Amino acid sequence: MYRFLLTPRWLGISLFALLAIPFCVFMGTWQLGRFDARVEAHHTAQREPAAGSRAPVPLRSLLPGTGTPVNQATVGRPVTVSGEYDAGHQLLVPDRQLDGRQGFYVLTPVRTSGGAVAVVRGWLPGDAGHPGAVPAPPAGRVTVTGTLQASENPGDPGVVSGGLPAGQLGMISTASLVNMVPYRLYDGWVTLSATTAPLKPVPPTSAQGVNSTLDVRAFQNLGYTGEWFVFAAFVVYMWFKLVRRELEAQRDLALGLVPGDDAEPAGEAQPAR
Repeated sequence: MYRFLLTPRWLGISLFALLAIPFCVFMGTWQLGRFDARVEAHHTAQREPAAGSRAPVPLRSLLPGTGTPVNQATVGRPVTVSGEYDAGHQLLVPDRQLDGRQGFYVLTPVRTSGGAVAVVRGWLPGDAGHPGAVPAPPAGRVTVTGTLQASENPGDPGVVSGGLPAGQLGMISTASLVNMVPYRLYDGWVTLSATTAPLKPVPPTSAQGVNSTLDVRAFQNLGYTGEWFVFAAFVVYMWFKLVRRELEAQRDLALGLVPGDDAEPAGEAQPAR
């Protein structure tokens, strides 16, 4: 009765099912592992102190190289940077508010042995197009302390898009700075914790801690887990359903309820003998 399973057609169907089922189970297990990893990372982050309350660490310990991106674990961390200010590539970031007043940021790269990092030395009131006297950065080798920030995006508050004169920068990001300085840059930027008058320190704007709830991507992984296991169950269900239909067709054919391939069409006259 089950000899049809040995036909080329059914061998192909069965082979497809045998390959699809473990693939779906593997993908579902992988997505479940991703969800578990995000949950564990979330719990670990909750057990750790808030990023802003930790002791400052050298920037190189968080970003080993200029190609290392700032992520949720490193953003908002207090850092120290040792190097020399590059006053020749200082930039002003216009239209930035502080305490309800309009002004601009003063951004000066600090060159280190491994590259350079964008450092916002502080905020000044007024128009970046007519900044007046901007305090010069300290000369020689310095060690500054600040908060590591992620690169800004076009939709962030205060970001100015295009049309700026030379010496001004609308968005603080590695992508914006890469064509304005002649050396490799670390990802993100640093805002100093303390400044000298008339500069005022710029408070960190990025998230300083970890969200109290899991992010959407974690629940996406959980949803994908369910989908892959449903796909695996659907393959099993369809295989058995097709087998059942084939058995019913074989039974109907044996009972004569369905004409066979060699049966003559009804209504045709038999040839005379």
